[in-house]
Amino acid sequence: MTNIKVEEKTSKSGCISALEAPTMSGNDGADKAESGFTQDLKSVLVTSVLNLEELDIDLYRGRHHWVPRTQRLFGGQIIGQALVAAAKSVGENLYAHSLHCYFVRAGDPKVPVLYQVDRTRDGRSFTVRSVKAIQHGQPILICQASFQVLQPSPLQHQFSMPVVPQPEELPTVEEIIHQYLSKPDLTESAKVGLNKILASEVPIEIKPVNPALFYRISPGEPRRYFWGRARGYIGEGNMKLHCCVAAYVSDFALLGTALLPYSKYKARFTASLDHAMWFHSTFRSDEWMLYECESPWAGSSRGLVQGRLWRRDGVLAASCAQEGVLRVKPVTQTSKL
Repeated sequence: MTNIKVEEKTSKSGCISALEAPTMSGNDGADKAESGFTQDLKSVLVTSVLNLEELDIDLYRGRHHWVPRTQRLFGGQIIGQALVAAAKSVGENLYAHSLHCYFVRAGDPKVPVLYQVDRTRDGRSFTVRSVKAIQHGQPILICQASFQVLQPSPLQHQFSMPVVPQPEELPTVEEIIHQYLSKPDLTESAKVGLNKILASEVPIEIKPVNPALFYRISPGEPRRYFWGRARGYIGEGNMKLHCCVAAYVSDFALLGTALLPYSKYKARFTASLDHAMWFHSTFRSDEWMLYECESPWAGSSRGLVQGRLWRRDGVLAASCAQEGVLRVKPVTQTSKL
């Protein structure tokens, strides 16, 4: 991993880009062609969603929110912004290797989020930061992030990447929705719901490996796969930024994996309780990565889900685990999707 200086660029509004991606180097021409993006098409995750305003030393404010249909703040964004705040307080030679978060209150999408960083420990190899995300004077998320100086080791192993179709062979979520909207027997309520999804402008691009299972059209094992990447261009080299984006992506469609075997029930209320993530290798969050999600247990109105992010070349980039509240109710009618 190359050490690249992180430049914080402040706009006229005082906002600091989320660990701003480095300027293009001599190798970035091929890099642009490979990813299909240009420098002009900066990912909205960099320019807006993970953008923080510096208020004081170790105190930041996030104003830009992507709000899902639940009308609560997206947990992945709060995790990503907390990691951005923590990463701003560590040296250039330190990289995030893990984070552990507790969601303690629902977020309010109508007001900004304050991020207060506590410099818990500065060691020779490992550095720890604690971050509180605060709204209305109370914490909504408590996060601890650990950073490490890169160290070589003869101990190296990993699981094998699942064999699935490549992203070029699969439709995007938007293409799948348009296919459903073209069905003549689709109910009006289903059309309204699908059009709301299209209008939500999710800042990551998703290609489900098995759409019928992904959308719970048919029951199956509590395991699913999808390819994902940030929309727009981020660039290579800045692993602090790519880890923050991956933290954002890691919360997307994760908890719902625990519902896949239960076609007779639908979610009445879901909420993440805690979220942990470990970073293993370098990666590009604006290139396709396979997200493998599986739920080994559910009970007591809770579900546990584990996830693995794979690079296209078979390298395990990151792992995560999440437990959440799952309250369900019986399905009263058969879906027309």
